[in-house]
Amino acid sequence: MKRSIAAVASAFALSIAWSPAHASDLVETASTGATFKTFLAAAQTAGLSNTLKNSGPYTVFAPTDSAFNKLPPDTLQTLMKDKEKLAELVNHHIVPGKITVADVKPGKVKTVQGEEVTLTSDNGKVTVDNANVIQSDLMADNGVIHEIDTVILPKK
Repeated sequence: MKRSIAAVASAFALSIAWSPAHASDLVETASTGATFKTFLAAAQTAGLSNTLKNSGPYTVFAPTDSAFNKLPPDTLQTLMKDKEKLAELVNHHIVPGKITVADVKPGKVKTVQGEEVTLTSDNGKVTVDNANVIQSDLMADNGVIHEIDTVILPKK
């Protein structure tokens, strides 16, 4: 009996050791860092978390918490109460397809929200509109995240 228990335990341990790594989506990838709490809260409040978990691929230009802190006073609180405007803001930071820093071609790209943002790349420095990419190529199974230092506001 002890041998059969030991054999089952060994087989179980081997199956865990040989199983593929857990896949992580854009939300899980963003959650691993401490800098995207506000962006993730906005996505959840806007009802976009499932989109960022299930579909893709997407390129997310995710503003840091300090980027949200640079917004005028009460702007974020006002947005968090308006689900439609909040969804527009979050979607304005998401581009269809997976664009790594090496893939950036200067020019305009259309966001999920519908407006265009301008990408530039100069000697390894990448910007999207007026925001600098401060950390790039955070890979997820359904896309890539680029950390930016400024919230990009839609023009509408």
